[in-house]
Amino acid sequence: MFEKKINIYDVFEIRGRFTCYFGVGAIRKMKDIAEYLSKNGVKKVLIVTGKSSYKECGAWDVVVKYLKEAGVDYSHYDKITPNPTVEELDEATKLGREFPAQAVIGIGGGSPIDSAKAVAILLEHEGRTGEELFEGKFVPSKAKPVIAINTTHGTGTEVDRYAVASILSKGYKPGIGYEIIYPLFSIDDPELTLTLSYKQTLYTTIDALNHVNEASTTLARNPYTILLAKEAVRLIAHYLPQALSHPNDLNARYYLLYASMLAGLAIDYSYTHLTHVLEHPLSALNPDLPHGLGLAILLPAVVKEIYPAVPEILASIYEPIVPGLKGVPGEAEKLACGIKDWLENLGIKERLVDVGFDESQVERLTDLAMSTPLLSQMLSQAPVKVDRELVKRIYLNSLR
Repeated sequence: MFEKKINIYDVFEIRGRFTCYFGVGAIRKMKDIAEYLSKNGVKKVLIVTGKSSYKECGAWDVVVKYLKEAGVDYSHYDKITPNPTVEELDEATKLGREFPAQAVIGIGGGSPIDSAKAVAILLEHEGRTGEELFEGKFVPSKAKPVIAINTTHGTGTEVDRYAVASILSKGYKPGIGYEIIYPLFSIDDPELTLTLSYKQTLYTTIDALNHVNEASTTLARNPYTILLAKEAVRLIAHYLPQALSHPNDLNARYYLLYASMLAGLAIDYSYTHLTHVLEHPLSALNPDLPHGLGLAILLPAVVKEIYPAVPEILASIYEPIVPGLKGVPGEAEKLACGIKDWLENLGIKERLVDVGFDESQVERLTDLAMSTPLLSQMLSQAPVKVDRELVKRIYLNSLR
């Protein structure tokens, strides 16, 4: 395996519509970022975080140190929840506007970084709200610069144009995708992931797994997304058990973070579809449900439905997890059961009934999956025709 020939302390750059600094010690690139902001007239930034992990992982002290050295002042919003709401976005925007912030820094996993992206848009569109943004009531034309400091290996949002937030009053959890919210700079430093708990390590990695599962099977798939998917799954299968049993293994964290980054690129070149769309109503109705856990519960049922349409792709991608598949439609049940067994061996045994759902809620979940703003176009990209019966069947097959 070539991984042992790579110096994980050699910070390298991934460039696209963004620049991502990747590697152990990449957080120190914040010095260059702060100096760049200062030289380009950015003297005030809004930092968006959750309640504690931004400090526990060690990112906060480094970011603040280099901002101060570069003469960049900051205001801090630290109330982002694991499933951020549009009300939180509006509060953060109000703080940023009063400051006034010229750029937005998100420190954390998908929730703080997605929130930073949305706030960056709202700061440039006075009078607009987070609810209007995520219901598609207006198309944003500009955004403040975004800097993404990623602290988990699951989100991929540090290298893509997407963001998600919940409208709890309506049971909605829509997503947006605009080129104006690609991060100007992002940081992927494996050291920042060392403080993730067992469950956080597991759930965030399963998010990355679902990203490539969907990006490689969407109607917009291409050879590049399939290549990214194969490598991401190979790395996840090999290094996730290692990170779970040895949480301080930087080498394992490095390659899980790399797999997550690849998965972020994959959905940026393609889309997500069934698993993410069907999970969004779950965590919209139960904000305490970790996104990755919801995805894990749905994944076997989704794979069972889509395998007959793309058997060659899924058999190839999942070879490290469920070996020996021939890529023929009749293997759908074998792959679904194999993935379920793999997840259970890692510690995910929950079904929907274990996280607060039952048969009486399937109709409501189906309604939300089919009607949440901006999600229907994702369903249209699934490799099979999506109708109410298929959505209901996936939920029902994930209940127990």
